[in-house]
Amino acid sequence: MDSKLHKRSVTIDGHRTSISLEDGFWRELSAIADARGLSLNTLVAEVDRARGVPSSGQGGNLSSALRLYVLEALRRRLSRA
Repeated sequence: MDSKLHKRSVTIDGHRTSISLEDGFWRELSAIADARGLSLNTLVAEVDRARGVPSSGQGGNLSSALRLYVLEALRRRLSRA
């Protein structure tokens, strides 16, 4: 299991921010972005906007939102299989 956290810098709406996620989540997010023809930054920004939280980061945790996004994407993939 990929439990080691890795911090990456991403740009969301012109602002740099750091996000810490386990390697497995980074790999799956990259795969989802590739499958959708998006950059990782674009996908992360999309998830961030969907949270409905101001880009100041107050009111929610982007790392958690990304983990839940990956979980939901995997659930959808399994239900189609």
